[in-house]
Amino acid sequence: MADARGGVPVEDVARYPLPGTAVPVAAAFSADGRWVTYLHSPDRSLRRELFVMDAETGEARSLLGRAPSEVTEQTLTLDEKLRRERARELGVGVTSYAWVKETGSILVPLAGGLWVLDDVTDAEPRLVVGGEAIDPQVSPDGTRVAFVREAEVWVAPLDGSAAPQPLTRDAVANGRTAGLAEFVAQEEMARSHGFWWSQDSRSIAFAEVDERHIPVYRIVHQGSDQVGEGAQEDHRYPFAGADNAKVRLGVIATDGAVDGSSAPEPVWMDLPPHEYLARVHWLADGALVAQVEDRSQCRLDVVRLDPRDGTSTVLWTETSDVWINLHDCFRPLDDGRLLWASERSGYLHLELRRADGSLDVGLTSGDWLVTGVTGVDEDQGLVWFTATADSPLERHLYEVSLAGGSARRVTQEEGTHAVVVHPKSGRFVDTWSSRSTPPAVFLRDLSDGTVLAPVSPGSDPRLARMAIAPPELTSIETADGTELHVALYRPDGEGPFPTVVSVYGGPHAQRVTDSWATTVVMRNQYLRTLGFLVVMADNRGSANRGLAFEGAIRHDLGHLEVEDQAEVIAALTDRGLIDPTRVGIYGWSYGGYMSAMCLARRPDVFHVAVAGAPVTHWDGYDTHYTERYMGTPQDNPDGYRRSSVMAHVEAITGRLLLVHGLIDENVHFRHTARLLNALIRAGVHAELLLFPDERHVPRAEADRISMERRISDFLTTHLLAP
Repeated sequence: MADARGGVPVEDVARYPLPGTAVPVAAAFSADGRWVTYLHSPDRSLRRELFVMDAETGEARSLLGRAPSEVTEQTLTLDEKLRRERARELGVGVTSYAWVKETGSILVPLAGGLWVLDDVTDAEPRLVVGGEAIDPQVSPDGTRVAFVREAEVWVAPLDGSAAPQPLTRDAVANGRTAGLAEFVAQEEMARSHGFWWSQDSRSIAFAEVDERHIPVYRIVHQGSDQVGEGAQEDHRYPFAGADNAKVRLGVIATDGAVDGSSAPEPVWMDLPPHEYLARVHWLADGALVAQVEDRSQCRLDVVRLDPRDGTSTVLWTETSDVWINLHDCFRPLDDGRLLWASERSGYLHLELRRADGSLDVGLTSGDWLVTGVTGVDEDQGLVWFTATADSPLERHLYEVSLAGGSARRVTQEEGTHAVVVHPKSGRFVDTWSSRSTPPAVFLRDLSDGTVLAPVSPGSDPRLARMAIAPPELTSIETADGTELHVALYRPDGEGPFPTVVSVYGGPHAQRVTDSWATTVVMRNQYLRTLGFLVVMADNRGSANRGLAFEGAIRHDLGHLEVEDQAEVIAALTDRGLIDPTRVGIYGWSYGGYMSAMCLARRPDVFHVAVAGAPVTHWDGYDTHYTERYMGTPQDNPDGYRRSSVMAHVEAITGRLLLVHGLIDENVHFRHTARLLNALIRAGVHAELLLFPDERHVPRAEADRISMERRISDFLTTHLLAP
């Protein structure tokens, strides 16, 4: 039975895709720009199909329909499930694809193997690789595909003329993996790949990962009907202050693997001293470039490598008193120069460097930051990028000359634009939304942003029957003069209102933007219709405001963020919006940590908290994320102690609900268990909601519905009841 007590059915709070968001994703152009492909769900579900649109006529059609052997949660191996968890991927059906640039064919990974559509008029895909094929990547010349199977790199011809052959052969036998990104690379560095094709298609660079020295962390599937091997997982999890995986970078020629002969031995790269392999790139001249970080993440070396003998030269070094933010703005140009982005000014900005690494020219500057490079055309001498130049709450596409000068804004509609650019055709695909406009996808002219053709289907009929109202955007000023951006989801009537804070609050995230993503936070919408004022604020430490704003929380998590949230409540109370005797807070992951810390460190402000999958002590989280902000437990013991929830539990006077999935391999249930022990010792009561079969993000719809009902009941019981 649907629960629509507030005008938004609770089932719609838990259902994906969220209302208005079932639009085309993963858009890509053919090499000549004539065709645009994308993934879309005609029935607005999580099951996606592959579509193609003629960029000349605007006509679109499904290429595969219901694809053969499409991906479902039931068909995935454990490795694939974990990779999807790292990528926060919920889609099924066709979940990825790749253009084969040289031939115009399309590679489609599906359950059971890799399939190829020979061209966009071909509705009958052919199977080219059967069996497991993790992270498939097509060679630049379009003749081969490489992938990972059983923790080794394999190569196969795309024409199906020969069986796949292993390229690496010794990693597993020696207790290592080849071609797979290690846990912290996937989860914290946004590096999902563990191998990279050379531009001439004759070699592959790959990461070999050794985790044998990292102790096993076992997760038991307590809700399983099985016992033993089928109901447990062993993970090599690098806890803060402990050992990381040992990663080395090798290069191996590919020809021997395809013809079945003995593959040559890899050449191992002689990287300078480092802790993390962050990025790998091939250059047109056959050299390799790697980005490597030290353990503190305050130093990043950009290194040129000779794949013939592994020798290295440091081209340049980035340093920071805060931390290094990794990015994907590196682009090698045909003339040998290198497009790069640096945060030396405190904001990420584009620059060109010469082949020897020396600075050539700065391309952008100002108290705003570049969020991504979307296209480069050397013939026109132009770079296209997205940035916060007009407002940190918006994202627009801009164009700047490779010679430097003023940037030109291309997108005009206020709000948030996510783009895919094809410079040669002069077109781009734009996914645009604002607080009042659900995402819409257009094919546009790159010169002025004019719409050439719509890509989106019709509007989502769910919106007509649901009480979704755009939040009001406002700001408050802290006592020291810092501006914090705030979204308000107002209930009907006049204030002051019982209030719930919706929080994340952690680094590398921004929740308050002029986008539909800010509007369609469905729990906020549901609680608003129940009579709550819902407040969502980006405290200091949040992303896209520059290094000074982010770095204010360095080495002391859970302190300034809490104070900022408390100042937001005080300011809105002064405006007559909040009943200060009825204030709750909820969040997930870092937001779960923040919810518990707000309840513990500011019990005078926060009276009820829901903490979902919370980190409760930073010594229990991973190296790369935690040490970026906190240093190591050995170097900052007082900071780790102060930043733990357990250090403050005796001050809790309000109501606490803890929510966690028992097979969460990211924020282990151990965090909640340790907090429960501390609460028991302090004589503080907490309620508990567990999901035996869920990882970090609940996936089963029944679990999500149950969770939403429990959370709303908890908040209404303790904040709305007389």
